[in-house]
Amino acid sequence: MSRRAEQPQARQSRDQVLTWPNLISLIRLLGVPLFLYLFLVVRADVAALVVLAVGGTSDWVDGWIARRLRQVSHLGELLDPLADRLYILATLVAFTARDVVPWQFTAALLAREALLLGSLAVLRRHGYGPPPVHYVGKTATFLLLAAFPVLLLAAAVPAVAAVAGAVGWALAWWGLVLYWVAGAFYVIQSRQLVRAVRGRRGGPA
Repeated sequence: MSRRAEQPQARQSRDQVLTWPNLISLIRLLGVPLFLYLFLVVRADVAALVVLAVGGTSDWVDGWIARRLRQVSHLGELLDPLADRLYILATLVAFTARDVVPWQFTAALLAREALLLGSLAVLRRHGYGPPPVHYVGKTATFLLLAAFPVLLLAAAVPAVAAVAGAVGWALAWWGLVLYWVAGAFYVIQSRQLVRAVRGRRGGPA
């Protein structure tokens, strides 16, 4: 097959909507309000733990399937980080409300999100979309999504509280540190793009 024939096929593949990875990401999004209901309303901690564990595991699964089946799409590139971010923010707010994590930890993570939103606003003003997801950011997200079910396990099951709490907080703090490192990378990348645009336009850097 020629390159000219491959290129339209590749574009069509990236424009797909009905794919298995996108379906998994959509289910993960629906899991966010389900978790909040189970954890904050009916206080069904074990069920909420299962939802968190499934949501965190499926973050890896949808990426693996997308690469395996060659179903990487533009929609998936938006849904996957959106689901990650909503899971992290919703879980932190819920955990803070029930004293599973201290408010200082939540504030530190929310401050990073505010920094990233500011960078995205600047990029959009100069005609750019969100920067590509950095592997450091993916690692941080993985650590945080792994930490939350373990922290909930420590809070819900006193028999394993000591071990689960130690493991959960180790994952959480490493995740928070890498989350900020990834945020710094995004800010630097955004600044470089803006400087390049202003340089082309002859404006101040």
